[in-house]
Amino acid sequence: MTEHTQTVLRILLGRLNDGERDPAVLQHGLYGLELTRRSGLPNGTLFPLLERLRKAGWIERYWESDDISEQAGRPRRRFYKLTSKGAELAAIELAKISAGASKPLGFTRPAPDGGDV
Repeated sequence: MTEHTQTVLRILLGRLNDGERDPAVLQHGLYGLELTRRSGLPNGTLFPLLERLRKAGWIERYWESDDISEQAGRPRRRFYKLTSKGAELAAIELAKISAGASKPLGFTRPAPDGGDV
């Protein structure tokens, strides 16, 4: 699991840099520009990563309602949030990585000798 993926998953889990949690992020997600700002990742890195996570079933995306965007006088925003499966797996994977596990669930790659890295 790349550092970029870890960063995005921590953000979508609602983890803040000071160790606090923002449960609203886990519940509602974040829109693309806010994810870009919080992660520091360029769009060309962030959005393909989000699409891979979406195809794997870890995140979902949705458009905010027209009423909200019209009241704010701006275009609708597309939000990204973890699915229940994604939240569970992300927490497990990030805990393994934090604990120094060498073989995270579902993110192995073949080693030169044919084993897993």
